[in-house]
Amino acid sequence: MAATTEHVEVATENPDPDEDEDEDAGEPQGPRIRDTPMDLRLEAIANTVALHPTRDVLACGDVDGDVYAFSYSCTEGENRELWSSGHHLKSCRQVRFTADGEKLYSVSRDKAVHQLDVERGQLVTRIRGAHGAPINSLLLVDENVVATGDDGGTLKVWDMRKGTAIMDLKHHEDYISDITVDQAKRILLTASGDGTMGVFNIKRRRFELLSEYQSGDLTSVALMKRGKKVVCGSSEGTIYIFNWNGFGATSDRFALKAESIDQILPITDSIMCTASTDGYIRAVNLLPNRVIGCIGQHVGEPIEELTKSWDSRFLVSCAHDQLIKFWDISSLPNTTVNEYRKRKKKNGRMKSLTKKAHGDNDFFSGLVEETEKKEGEEQEEEEDDSDSDSD
Repeated sequence: MAATTEHVEVATENPDPDEDEDEDAGEPQGPRIRDTPMDLRLEAIANTVALHPTRDVLACGDVDGDVYAFSYSCTEGENRELWSSGHHLKSCRQVRFTADGEKLYSVSRDKAVHQLDVERGQLVTRIRGAHGAPINSLLLVDENVVATGDDGGTLKVWDMRKGTAIMDLKHHEDYISDITVDQAKRILLTASGDGTMGVFNIKRRRFELLSEYQSGDLTSVALMKRGKKVVCGSSEGTIYIFNWNGFGATSDRFALKAESIDQILPITDSIMCTASTDGYIRAVNLLPNRVIGCIGQHVGEPIEELTKSWDSRFLVSCAHDQLIKFWDISSLPNTTVNEYRKRKKKNGRMKSLTKKAHGDNDFFSGLVEETEKKEGEEQEEEEDDSDSDSD
């Protein structure tokens, strides 16, 4: 089902009335090459966004149940809608590409799991009534094994060759917000709205344990430090840190001055990006625990999901403003964080880590970046850090 052009459009920036006066009218002007692709504006809020593992292609799912695929480019005007699918009956909660990029999985509030062909957007496989409650989270363990978590706290692991569940376990008292797996594909970790992290053994197909209850909902879970640390975001704005094989209790915690931490996206072994309901995307260093600065923002709008491009050049975000935004994070892995803490800036503003961090206008954002460089000697991160487990 092809989408009409009214469904999706490219967000445009305010034109500069003086721009033409500075250009030579005698020379033809080619397409403008931008630092990042232009924003994509959707007709409905996107709950989820995923990027293709080898190509400049993304997929997103919205609150109406529609799934879209786009190609993106830094050449102005070159973003293209490739296809759309309306097979879900209710809100699409998560989309994920397979490792080879040939298939796209989606889960929905309609309790179904769908597998789509990426080239044409056609439905390949559908599992109706996959869960007894709306499905909230999705993880592709490998090419044949898929894990899903629902609003009631049930985790299922599927063998997609047979279309049947090989694990069906309920140990959480509330929704499963996120799922991750270790590099060996042996241990599944779940974050839940009941405030616990769950540990499940895929190889032995059994439940292992739940962590202690934390304050607020656990909204995300990710592996850091080459798998030696597990980090969980929370609705209270705290990052909880666990040692691997020390899943019962936290080893540390780090409170951000954020309304929440709705997602954590690892960038390197020590650096992660966090999404919040306050609309800010923060870059955070783990051990020493520091907020490095601001990647960008959806002004005043809760961010639903973060992901990064196949070449790690772009961070991509979707939020309640119905925009999908692109951020240049190519220099972020080279960031170094000192052990000691510097004096805070008087205005308490986070350091800008991208040109668009505090605004979308390229000209003014450039000025912000230069100002931040000059003030860098006196800059300290906005948030307090904690290297202990004390409250």
